[in-house]
Amino acid sequence: MSWQQRIDRALEQRRANDSFRIRQVNQQGSGRYLVQNETRYLNFSSNDYLGMSHHAEVIQAWQQGAESYGVGSGGSGHVTGYHQAHQQFEQQLADWLGYPRALLFISGFAANQALIAALTEKADRIVADKLSHASLLEAAMHSPAQLRRFAHNDVQSLQMLLAQPNDGGLQLAFTEGVFSMDGDAAPLAEIAQASLDCGALLMVDDAHGIGVIGQEGRGSCDQQQIKPDLLVVTFGKAFGASGAAVLCSESLADYLLQFARHLIYSTAMPPAQASALTAALRVIRRDDARRAQLQANIAHFRAGAEALPLKLMASQSAIQPLIVGENQAALNLAATMRERGFWLTAIRPPTVPQGTARLRVTLTASHTREDIDRLLEALNDATR
Repeated sequence: MSWQQRIDRALEQRRANDSFRIRQVNQQGSGRYLVQNETRYLNFSSNDYLGMSHHAEVIQAWQQGAESYGVGSGGSGHVTGYHQAHQQFEQQLADWLGYPRALLFISGFAANQALIAALTEKADRIVADKLSHASLLEAAMHSPAQLRRFAHNDVQSLQMLLAQPNDGGLQLAFTEGVFSMDGDAAPLAEIAQASLDCGALLMVDDAHGIGVIGQEGRGSCDQQQIKPDLLVVTFGKAFGASGAAVLCSESLADYLLQFARHLIYSTAMPPAQASALTAALRVIRRDDARRAQLQANIAHFRAGAEALPLKLMASQSAIQPLIVGENQAALNLAATMRERGFWLTAIRPPTVPQGTARLRVTLTASHTREDIDRLLEALNDATR
């Protein structure tokens, strides 16, 4: 078999399974509205949960940062790319979340890959929630450690795996605060206790909880009153931008600065972006009204969606999946909703398990009650 034959076979299989992914070119797309081909849609696929991507204070901070620092960092943070704006944001982030240190990464994917690659050795065991994000599971599979997956949000399953003999190796347990495809929350307090009891290092990816829940938006761990050894927060959701940070101890931070290859060998995020993220953090900390509006929108959607002939997942987060089932049916429903002026994304395997293709509805503080009522009415008409 040639390389081209292998590639063609893989593509044909994706098309045959109705799971072929296609990128869409938008003129505007991160906020309440998405514009494509000069047509405007109400956008229910954005992770910009608090509307930070269009917040005037955040935009102004980015513009001022670009004037001060330029539009790029100029290199790795270990060479010339670590600027004052990065340092200030790291310090404010660490103070906000109650950790000694914060380290910035260019993405949440890079942060998760870097941590697992840098920390684990061949004798170690990684115990992961079965539905953890692809960046976590892929890093674990490619690491030298043994990967074991516990049943989703099942603390007893986690305890059983952690209690098994490990021939002298160390253990790393990881989970998400809010799961990206089902929208449900992990029982973090129980997971933290199970990890502590077995001497396992605990890592939590709170990409979809940070900024949205907890006091001042400190996220899932604050809400459940735990402090994992490693906390990963990302800035592509509630912060409205991109990038990520790892919160940890002084010694872990120093270790990662020496051994985390994704950090050492990547160009640092633009300092202007760090300036914008600092502004977003200020807004997030003080603006309880945005979080309250988001929670009201979630409650209103769920109250109306219970009447739809689709399975509504048990999520109290901004992620509200509606299970359709078959891939083509989910694609058809998304297309029908698009014809009615709503942008919804059909999520299909391999991102989610077979037979659970869905519309992943994401709600934001920017949506109005009328937006949600229109969406529910259109979904009801389209599904009936």
